[in-house]
Amino acid sequence: MRTTRTSPSPVLKRWRNAVFTIFALCGFVFATWASRVPAVRDLLQASTQEMGFLILGLSAGSIVGVVTASHVIARLGATRTILWAYTAVSVAMIALGFVVAFVPAFAPIFLVLLVVGASSTVDVAMNLSGAANERAIGRTLMPLFHASFSGGTVLGAGVGALLELLDVPIGVHFVGVGVVALVTNLVLVRFLQPAEQPQEDAGAPVGGFRSRLAVWKDPRVLLIGVIVLGMAFAEGSANDWLSLAMVDGHGFDNPGGAAVLGLFLAAMTVGRIVGVVFLDRYGRVPVLRVSAALAVVGLLVVITVPVDGIAVAGVVLWGLGASLGFPVGMSAAADDPRTATATVGAVATIGYTAFLVGPPLIGLIGEHTGILRALLVVLALIAAAGLASGAARQPKERRPVPAAVAPEGVA
Repeated sequence: MRTTRTSPSPVLKRWRNAVFTIFALCGFVFATWASRVPAVRDLLQASTQEMGFLILGLSAGSIVGVVTASHVIARLGATRTILWAYTAVSVAMIALGFVVAFVPAFAPIFLVLLVVGASSTVDVAMNLSGAANERAIGRTLMPLFHASFSGGTVLGAGVGALLELLDVPIGVHFVGVGVVALVTNLVLVRFLQPAEQPQEDAGAPVGGFRSRLAVWKDPRVLLIGVIVLGMAFAEGSANDWLSLAMVDGHGFDNPGGAAVLGLFLAAMTVGRIVGVVFLDRYGRVPVLRVSAALAVVGLLVVITVPVDGIAVAGVVLWGLGASLGFPVGMSAAADDPRTATATVGAVATIGYTAFLVGPPLIGLIGEHTGILRALLVVLALIAAAGLASGAARQPKERRPVPAAVAPEGVA
């Protein structure tokens, strides 16, 4: 059981708020790209299959980033990894703006997206920092951190839809967001605390390359990876294809497709905020199973029901169902602070496989069947996530943070 809650120290509060903002900033930048995918498709006059392979650049880079993340973090620490990786993301967004403005071609956009994806080490680093802050404060925070990410995506998608409606050039949009992200990141990292300190103080060494690879032999880690894989597929397929699916499959215009993506992201945000209450009351496993069921039902409605209003309601269910899988999986992977860097890196690597395989697979199938029917591929992985949810079971008792481990200000 959790110990009596006390007010965190100012240092922990600033750390917490910085993590919240970093999550939101990451979501905003990602949604900036996702909301303009139809416009990029029109600019390149690309087919559905070609867009799938274009997005593969982002996904392939992400796999490289998460595979190497635990090793990079072991050398640099979570805070410095966030600093350098997010600087790379910001500069790449600026470069992407210039590319689409002056050399709008498949190859240069693919290469820049590859760099954006490779900077995904920031995802693992910010989850580690958030998990360490959650342990230090002694409250359930990870779903709320991810809700902040979702809130950032809602804002990013909303801005994207508005700028699309106002015919603002894609290049101007991307460059502006990149500059804001760069400056904001340089400010935020000043308030982060070392995420690795609890592991070292607890007497468990961070370990070398082999010890970080050893977590891949743990069945629990692999099953948590299945949870994250299925739910990342549920989330990622919407991020990559929902706006285009609503345009091509339901007859929406480009601003309408971006707006529906924003609705999906809003549902995810609500699910993550409200989900904290259900997680504390019922535990991880029942909540994950219900989430998987909601995602399946919502996705089926989007695919099979031709009525626009009902399809949009399905989008809401899909978003609610996909909302908790990733943050709960990350929190479960970080249950043991001694191995958190390696286990979070392993689980994130499995999860990001969805972002590597998903875009080209859905694009390839969608080229022949339409995007809506191609989304049926996602259902099997969501079902697998629901079946594997028992691996995320929370320890029956949550021990208080030992005095030798507790950061300043924590009793």
